[in-house]
Amino acid sequence: MSIKIMPDLRYAKTDEWVRVEGDEAVIGISDYAQDALSDIVYVELPGPGETFEAGKPFAVVESVKAASDVLMPIDGEVVAVNDAAVDSPESLNGEPYTTWLVRIAMSNPSQVDKLMDATAYEAYCATREH
Repeated sequence: MSIKIMPDLRYAKTDEWVRVEGDEAVIGISDYAQDALSDIVYVELPGPGETFEAGKPFAVVESVKAASDVLMPIDGEVVAVNDAAVDSPESLNGEPYTTWLVRIAMSNPSQVDKLMDATAYEAYCATREH
C-alpha cells in the first residue's frame, strides 16, 4: 500500500493534516484516512464562527463503509469552509491534500509543534494495520 504524505504539512494521530498560513491553519484529512474510508459519499462541515478545541469532532465524513468524525487537530475558530468538498465529497478520495475542509484562526499556534511532521507520520502509518 502506497500512502502519499506531503512533506510541508503537520499530521495528527487521527489522520488530519494541518497547513499553517500566517495565523490561520487549513485542515483536511490525510491520504491514509481517505484510503481507509474508501469511497467518500458525504461531508458535513461546521459553519464559520464555530469554535473547536483540539481533539473535538468538527466534521463528519461518510463513505460507503462507515461514517467517521473528523477531529480538530488544534484549537481555533472556523473562518472558512470548503463548499466544494461538500458538493463533491469524492474529491477527498482523489485529492486529499488539495481538498481542504476548513480554515481556522488558530487560538494557540504552538499546538502545531505537537503534531507530527511528515517523517513521523509516515513512520506512524507504517505501524498500523490498514
